[in-house]
Amino acid sequence: MTPEWKWKGWKGPRIAAAAAMVLGLMVPAVQAADFTPAQHEGARQLVDELAERGIERDWLETALQQAVFQQGVLDAMEGAAERRLRWDEYREIFLQPERIARGVDFIHAHEDAFERAYAEYGVPPEVIAAIIGVETSYGRFTGRHRVIDSLSTLAFHHPVRGNFFRGELAAFLEITHEQEVDPGSLKGSYAGAMGYPQFIPTSYRAYAVDFDGDGQRNLWTNPVDAIGSVGNYFAEHGWRPGEPIYAEAQGPSDGPPSDIDFNRTQRPYAELSELEQAGIAPEDEFDAEQRVIPLALEVDESTWRYRLGHENFYVITRYNHSHLYAMAVTELAEEIAAMRELGPLPQNGSVEPGESP
Repeated sequence: MTPEWKWKGWKGPRIAAAAAMVLGLMVPAVQAADFTPAQHEGARQLVDELAERGIERDWLETALQQAVFQQGVLDAMEGAAERRLRWDEYREIFLQPERIARGVDFIHAHEDAFERAYAEYGVPPEVIAAIIGVETSYGRFTGRHRVIDSLSTLAFHHPVRGNFFRGELAAFLEITHEQEVDPGSLKGSYAGAMGYPQFIPTSYRAYAVDFDGDGQRNLWTNPVDAIGSVGNYFAEHGWRPGEPIYAEAQGPSDGPPSDIDFNRTQRPYAELSELEQAGIAPEDEFDAEQRVIPLALEVDESTWRYRLGHENFYVITRYNHSHLYAMAVTELAEEIAAMRELGPLPQNGSVEPGESP
C-alpha cells in the first residue's frame, strides 16, 4: 500500500535544505542542476508564471531544484501497452481472478462511499471500482516514479507533448503548494499520474473531491476521496446513469470492413444503417437512429469480435483515450458485478438506479 505521509508541514527552502544537510542526502550537483531555475530557462519561465499567480518564488525554486531528468520516462512514453497489444493480450493483463476478487473486496470495504458516489453521480460501484482496479489494483501499485522528475522531464524534453506536460507540471506545483506537501515526496506513473485513480495533475485540480469531509482532497492515501473523485470525473464528462456501455454485434469473420472507421475514441459517430451495409449488425433490437462507436477487437491472429459502443463507452475513454482500456474497464466491471452475485450488468454494461447494493 501507499506509505503514510503528512499533508501539512512542508515549508520549503529552509526546512528542506536543513533536513537534507543533516541527513547527508543532498542530491549530487549534476542531477540537482537538471532543472534549477537559475540554470534552466524553461524552469525559470515557469517559476515567473507561477509566482505571478501568488506562489512564493523561493518555494518554487526549491521544488524545481529537486527535479532530476529521467531518460527512462521518455522511453516509457513510447511503449504503452495500448499501442502494441491485441485485445486478447491486453484483456489478459486486467481480467485476472485475483483482480476481480479484489474489486469485490474493495467495494465491500468501502460500501458506504460507493453507495454515496452512486447516489450522487449515478456511476455504478462496479465501474468506479474497475477504474481503480485497472489503474492501481485498488491502490496497491500507485507508481514508482517521482512525479516532479517525470513531469519536469516531459515538460522540457518531450519532442511532441512538451506544452501539455508543462501545464501538468504547473498544476502539480500548485496542488502541492496548496496542500503543503513536499513535491519531491510524491510518486506516480512515468506520465505523472497520481494516487489510487491515477489522476494527472490537471484532472486532480479539476475533479478531485473531498468525499470524506476531512478538509483535504487526498487521492494518494485516501480511497474514499478516490471513489468520489472517479464518480465526479465521470459525471462531469457526461456519464448517463442507467444507460448501457456497449452492445454485442456480429460482423465479417475475415476481419473489419475497410470502409468503416473502427475504434475511434470519439462520441458515437457511426449510423447503424451504414454499419449494416458493411455487414456489422447488433445482436439485439436496436434504435436505428442511434449513433454508435463501432469496435473491432482482435482476439487472435484470425478472429475478431465486434461491439457497438454507446455514450458511456465514450465517457470511459475520457479517462484514457484507448478503446482497449475502456473495454477492459467495462469487462472488469461486469466480472466484479457477477462475483458480487448481482449478475452481469444489464444490457452489456449498465446498472439501473436502485440496483446498487
